[in-house]
Amino acid sequence: MIKHALLARFEARPGKEDDVARILGAALEMANQEASTPLWFALKLSERVFGVFDAFETEAARQAHLDGPIAKALMASADALFVRQPEIEAVEVLGLKNAALAS
Repeated sequence: MIKHALLARFEARPGKEDDVARILGAALEMANQEASTPLWFALKLSERVFGVFDAFETEAARQAHLDGPIAKALMASADALFVRQPEIEAVEVLGLKNAALAS
C-alpha cells in the first residue's frame, strides 16, 4: 500500500521556465525506470513555480528515490535553474483513489 510520498516545489529563475519544464520531462523517463516509484507527477503550479509529487510503498523506496538520478539531476542544476534550493517535504499519504494502486 502506498503510504510514503514526497512533495517538492521549485521556483524557476526568470527566463529558465522552459529549461525546468524540459528537465522535468526528462525526469519522467528516469521515474519510469524506478520500479519502486509507482506514482510520479511533474506539475506546473504557476508561470515560474513547478513541483513534483511522487509516492512509494515503503520508506526505503522513498529514500532510494531521494538518493537516485532524478534528485541528482535536479540538484546539479539547482543554482542555474531555481531562485532558491528546491523545497522537498516527506509527506504521508492518508488516502488514495486509484483502482490499480489502492490495494
